[in-house]
Amino acid sequence: MRKKVYPDAKSALEGVLRDGMTIMAGGFGLCGIPENLIAGIRDAGVKHLTVVSNNCGVDDFGLGILLANGQIKKMLSSYVGENKLFEKLYLDGDLELEFNPQGTLAERIRAGGAGIAAFYTKTGYGTVIAEGKPTREFDGHHYVMETGLVADLSIIKAWKADKEGNLIYRKTARNFNPMMATAGKITVAEVEELVEVGDLDPDFIHTPSIYVDRIVVSKDAEKRIEKVTTRKRPEEVK
Repeated sequence: MRKKVYPDAKSALEGVLRDGMTIMAGGFGLCGIPENLIAGIRDAGVKHLTVVSNNCGVDDFGLGILLANGQIKKMLSSYVGENKLFEKLYLDGDLELEFNPQGTLAERIRAGGAGIAAFYTKTGYGTVIAEGKPTREFDGHHYVMETGLVADLSIIKAWKADKEGNLIYRKTARNFNPMMATAGKITVAEVEELVEVGDLDPDFIHTPSIYVDRIVVSKDAEKRIEKVTTRKRPEEVK
């Protein structure tokens, strides 16, 4: 049985990283991001990366640290609103950007993981999103063709894993992680809890171990919140 558990992010990424590769990174904003693996990529110093992620973290956290370090050449994203550096680099022509409607991005990743080369969607037809892409009419409705996405490496975050790599995600941290796990040629999972094989209820497993190549237990994860919003206490309500 091949050992999948690695002691730290550096060893989990060893022999996988290279300049110019495409990396999928799970998470939505700062929720469900593989903090240790992102730091491991920063420390490795690989450059000219194409990164597929819903967004690019914030200026000093998440994928934003790779952007600030000059390691990302191109982003495939659906949202850039929380990262001023992202905006500046793009407007200055120093960062390539392929914008996707959020649902289209999710489906492109899912399709890539399922071995589907392309699909048709109504979303984006007649807009700049459809420029240069094949279009077709089905039953009187117009569609644009989008291609599936596959990455050289997927880095994802899960809540629990067993030592074979069966994964469970927690609440909204599930976001893009399950589909990205299927779409990476190599998938490395950062997890909060590691248990023995057989300890997870099969009915609650979100990602089967067949998709996971390496596992590392998350250490000192900050789990930063982008915008802290709290409800007023009853005594504060006037």
